[in-house]
Amino acid sequence: MEKDSVDDILEQWSEERPELDTASLGVVIRIMTLYRSFSREATRALEPLGLELFEYDVLSALRRQGRPFALAATALARETDLSSGAMTNRIDKLEDRGLVRRQPGKTDRRSIMIFLTPAGRRVIDKAIRYRLDAASDDLLALSAREQRQLADLLRTVVLNVANR
Repeated sequence: MEKDSVDDILEQWSEERPELDTASLGVVIRIMTLYRSFSREATRALEPLGLELFEYDVLSALRRQGRPFALAATALARETDLSSGAMTNRIDKLEDRGLVRRQPGKTDRRSIMIFLTPAGRRVIDKAIRYRLDAASDDLLALSAREQRQLADLLRTVVLNVANR
């Protein structure tokens, strides 16, 4: 099997500290490296739409809800793993672009609902195709079966980390 730069790192540690088992570090470094690469590719994929990755995340969260394509601002922040302050900033930018709109909650006027506008829906419906194409390109080295196996293994790790 061909070696990568992570193999070099692990070999260096093995030479310096042969008593250490570095297998887990090899997995984690590779995932971190892939994250950076996947983020760059996702950013590039969205450039033709003039969409930033953070904007995609917010629009995607709204679009996945189904009609009326809305979430309370606090739920949207949870869905995208952001603080309320960061979410407010992102909503402001998307609202300025006409991709979302705010509306006071019907039962609690202190709550704010965020709705995907028709323009926002058109953008996110194009963007998901760009993202799927980029993701498929990133995984060309794996068969469909291998991709499913990898997804299953990564799910197990994600659930373990989330349950700590």
